[in-house]
Amino acid sequence: MKVLALDLGGTKLAGAVFTTDGGRMREEKSAIESRKGAAVGALIQEQIQKYLREEPSIRAVGICVPGIYYPQSGRVWAPNLPGWENYPLLQEVQRAAGRLPVKIDSDRACCILGEKWKGAVQHCRNAVYIAVGTGIGAGVLADGATLRGECGSAGSIGWMVLQKPNRLNKREGQHLESRASGEGIVQQIKEALATSENYFGRLREIKKITAADVFQAFDEGDALALEAVKNCIALWGMATANLVSIFNPEKIIFGGGVFGPAVRFIPEIVSEARRWAQPISMQQVSVEPSSLGVHAGLFGAASLAFCELQNKDK
Repeated sequence: MKVLALDLGGTKLAGAVFTTDGGRMREEKSAIESRKGAAVGALIQEQIQKYLREEPSIRAVGICVPGIYYPQSGRVWAPNLPGWENYPLLQEVQRAAGRLPVKIDSDRACCILGEKWKGAVQHCRNAVYIAVGTGIGAGVLADGATLRGECGSAGSIGWMVLQKPNRLNKREGQHLESRASGEGIVQQIKEALATSENYFGRLREIKKITAADVFQAFDEGDALALEAVKNCIALWGMATANLVSIFNPEKIIFGGGVFGPAVRFIPEIVSEARRWAQPISMQQVSVEPSSLGVHAGLFGAASLAFCELQNKDK
């Protein structure tokens, strides 16, 4: 049995065909580029139709989206995709998929579902997947069930407040995502460059700085990069402590594009978390990198599709 899994992000659309044993084939990526609104929807439809032509044995479609999915209306709120404030994704996808069942969920839910199906939390009933990329979110598995919340926004930990606001700007620096996501890391460097007149390192020469540039500068001992990463480790540690204290998970999994290069900091993140977390919960939790890496959302989308088929067969 085969299903099609699609993972939509702010910059790309990834797709792959999965078999029931977790085998992955025909994996492709398409850049979002300057597309917005209906143009992104059209790209998704094109990819579905292409996959179905090339692999007619596909029996269902699962889609991971970067925001909130409203199952009652089939619409998506995706703040990093212009024109997707209330986008009718299910309606459009069903036109491309024909009679095939379609299942959609948030990237947060899909990442933890992927790890539960074929990843690091296969034998866990309580686990949290912290995704750090352009933004920050968390997929939460509690007593064997994926938490979605009243409107599907459970796990939006990028909005977690971890420090008091600046007196002059009451919103600046309050939220975890604004300081410790990929974009937050870059923002830290931009602010430091603006106030460091005597800094002449490599980061000042880069016109459009990325988080990858910051990690490379960190490896070279750059002072601004060292300070930015130090700040992130503290914030990731505090976020971990809060999640451990609230959910008492067996495992905390770090994934997303930033964890990549930031995987090496997990021991320091754990040390920071121990300062703040409920001690009994912290003592028994295991903090690990994702075993599926950047594919966690794809695996979760495939898991959605297979579960939908199982429900229809009952």
